[in-house]
Amino acid sequence: METRSFIAMGGSVGSVAAIRQLLAELPAGFNPTIFIAVHVGARGNNLLSDIFAEHAPIPVTTAIDGEPIERGHAYVAPADRHLIISRGSIRLGNGPRENLARPAIDPLFRSVGVAYGSKAIGLVLSGLLNDGAAGLADLKRCGGIAVVQNPADAEAPDMPFGALAATDVDYRAPLADLPALLVKLAAEPAGPSPPVPDDIKLEIDIALGRQSGTNAIAEIAEAVPLSCPSCGGVLSQIKSSPPLRFRCQVGHAFTSDVLASREDESITGAIRMALRVIEERITLSEKMAEDARQSGRTAAATANERRAEESRGYADILRRGLAEGFSAPVSR
Repeated sequence: METRSFIAMGGSVGSVAAIRQLLAELPAGFNPTIFIAVHVGARGNNLLSDIFAEHAPIPVTTAIDGEPIERGHAYVAPADRHLIISRGSIRLGNGPRENLARPAIDPLFRSVGVAYGSKAIGLVLSGLLNDGAAGLADLKRCGGIAVVQNPADAEAPDMPFGALAATDVDYRAPLADLPALLVKLAAEPAGPSPPVPDDIKLEIDIALGRQSGTNAIAEIAEAVPLSCPSCGGVLSQIKSSPPLRFRCQVGHAFTSDVLASREDESITGAIRMALRVIEERITLSEKMAEDARQSGRTAAATANERRAEESRGYADILRRGLAEGFSAPVSR
């Protein structure tokens, strides 16, 4: 009897402590294989496996490209590489970032779903925005089981909320209950797996670093009048949703939440730059007015004082906007 013996989990803010606790509370001899993706940044020192292994009852190591997959072992995505699971072995992809991250959670979930179908379990833990939501939905489409940490229990509830909105989650539980839940699910029969959708396979290829291009992206998405914040290229809206998400021709991928957050940062930066230019204009106008008065050019002095006053009004508007916050659209 085949059981659900492959578990993929991921998170960002708050997830390191959560994963450490979860692994420490698994029973000795826990036999399923675990794959872990945490947003560590491009320059991480691959220390997560040591942190997770400290109290874990199973071996925990940083994943190595090409190594065979062993039962009762946990593999952690290394810095700046996507962790991709090919049936029986590890692949490390250098494809484009997804949601500004590499390693990203979505490629891991997709690949585990494709490789193991109904024998796969996906777990979304604490984190910001909605990373992992699309990957968990794809794992579910491949026949896997979707599990989410209870948002009320998570240090950062965004990712659990995003996963709940993106797919029909099978189980939602607080961190304290997750080890027992995984033990229970891993002992259950897996059942048959549905056919793997072609769009999921294509997105795994992109994460591995294989060239995508216009024709490939057109198979899974439709071009929209939005630009990629990473490379400036045209974005295309992915047809399979929720969650609402986009890819560019290079392959950078964004959910709408991440894209809106990025655009919000760009708007704030542009406003700060505009404010600096206006403040410089105020200073220049004041100096020109003073020079005109000293030279007896009353009309020129008055005109420059008026220009400085108008600029102060514009500057006040921008300052109020920055103080109140130019927030991104809410998607939940």
